[in-house]
Amino acid sequence: MVNKKLSTEDILEDFTKPGIPCIIGGRHPISKVKHTIINIFEGIGFLTVEGPEIEDDWHNFTALNFPDFHPSREMHDTFFIENNPDILLRTHTSSVQIHYLENHRPPIRILSPGRVYRNEAISARSHCMFHQIEGLYVDKSVSFANLKHTIKYFFHTLFGKVRLRFRPSFFPFTEPSVEVDIYCGLRSDKDRRITKGTGWLEVMGCGMVDPHVLQMGSIDPERFSGFAFGLGIERIALLLYNIEDIRLYFENDIRFLKQF
Repeated sequence: MVNKKLSTEDILEDFTKPGIPCIIGGRHPISKVKHTIINIFEGIGFLTVEGPEIEDDWHNFTALNFPDFHPSREMHDTFFIENNPDILLRTHTSSVQIHYLENHRPPIRILSPGRVYRNEAISARSHCMFHQIEGLYVDKSVSFANLKHTIKYFFHTLFGKVRLRFRPSFFPFTEPSVEVDIYCGLRSDKDRRITKGTGWLEVMGCGMVDPHVLQMGSIDPERFSGFAFGLGIERIALLLYNIEDIRLYFENDIRFLKQF
């Protein structure tokens, strides 16, 4: 290449003029909340791991103690790949925990964040794709008291002093199982709408890991016990940012995103 000395005629710009400012983007609210949650749990020893979004039946259902007749296995609730009943888009990130159990021994303390997919109608409160963070702790002598203390620590760190309640529930992979509600109050029409007039909003499912799930991961349930929990990132973001419609997260409206 021939070097050419620039002359004043070649310089078309005035270098004394101020530069054009570069608009720097920001994190999406889902990303902000995800990293906030991860930082809280990593502060108490949890390790973040990820797994595939396209799963097989074993890791998504069977190893998690879902019976063959469970409704979530049907086409109306799960996205199967090319009508193959063994290959599907994962319906929860609990499948990551099975992968980890197969290759690691206790003590285990992990988080598994990521996208999940369910064949649901899209509305202000639900979507066919959303984000979850699920946690798993397995060690000797893990108790339900350990679970409650961990959950209370998380929500009090995230929201400050809030009222929580634990309601008995059912999940195939935990026993006993509970749902965690947070008290939002009934101060406004929005509070009444999102809590269906009760003042309470369900924000998490959790429970003690079913011994059968530990056996599926080649872990002796006579020696080890554990707890698991899962929460939707979109729902936590609704509370943190006072957002009323979950569809706003996915519409890429710059007016909405600029607020963050």
